[in-house]
Amino acid sequence: MNLHDTQTLAIEARGLVKAFGAHRAVDGLDLRVSAGSIYGVLGPNGAGKTTTINMLATLLRPDAGTAKVFGHDVAQSPQVVRQLIGVTGQYASVDEALSASENLVIFSRLLGLDAKAARKKAHELLEEFALLDAAKRPLSQFSGGMRRRLDLAASLIAQPPLIFLDEPTTGLDPRTRAQMWDTIRRLVRTGSTVLLTTQYLDEADQLADRIAVIDRGKVVAEGTPDELKKSVGTATLHLCLDNDAQLDAAQSIVETHLGIAAIRSPEASALNAPMREADKVTDVLLGLRDAGIHLSEVSVQKPTLDEVFLTLTGHDTHAENPEVPNA
Repeated sequence: MNLHDTQTLAIEARGLVKAFGAHRAVDGLDLRVSAGSIYGVLGPNGAGKTTTINMLATLLRPDAGTAKVFGHDVAQSPQVVRQLIGVTGQYASVDEALSASENLVIFSRLLGLDAKAARKKAHELLEEFALLDAAKRPLSQFSGGMRRRLDLAASLIAQPPLIFLDEPTTGLDPRTRAQMWDTIRRLVRTGSTVLLTTQYLDEADQLADRIAVIDRGKVVAEGTPDELKKSVGTATLHLCLDNDAQLDAAQSIVETHLGIAAIRSPEASALNAPMREADKVTDVLLGLRDAGIHLSEVSVQKPTLDEVFLTLTGHDTHAENPEVPNA
């Protein structure tokens, strides 16, 4: 089997279930990830993203269902699966007592490289992740972004066929996030498959070939970013009100005319609503005028993944589900 054949499935999961006590963190989840792609798994904290990765990476045993990595069952052949994957989590796993260079050399030696090859690989990765200037610096002096880059570098020493990136850019500044995006794209160009979990809708939109939207342990939608956007409508109506007190009335009018739930923006006196027929905006505006509701801003735009997620789940990606931590 050619691991990089685009017809090959890097991941095939069916009916995955993982419960912690009475709570089902993952509840009958299905995934199909093609080799040579970036697959985004999008969901809020507690949706089941990390639990899913832990099962696929053989760190947790599923309670039900099956999962295969390049055709190898994660429960029946965990040692084989571990040779095919790399995992980078939300928090750095590097040794605080060592420098960046020392960390990478030790990881390289543990993976079987001799001393000369380990030093060469460490230098290449430090250069790739713009850490050469800090190679000898104690990790106590590293910023959060530098630690994240070093953690990713360590996971790529062998560049396995399948790489799990669990919220790799959480807390990073925009410049470092952009650098990480470039690295992720390079990984796929050079032969890896990437499964990326994220809370950032723009990150999934920028990187992923396909996206699974997970909420409360289930896949609630799956497709390309464009397919997901089209699923909620051809356009999105954005309204900003002059008066907060009129939000309830405005929401009722919008929903009556469009026949779909309008979402309140948490940052402002605003409503967003996907539309399948853009010409209905006239009916909405006339209804608001007749009700004496004054607007400070009106716009009609293409749907975003924000609207997709809000429409599918009723909350945004930063909402906390009542679930176990890091699920």
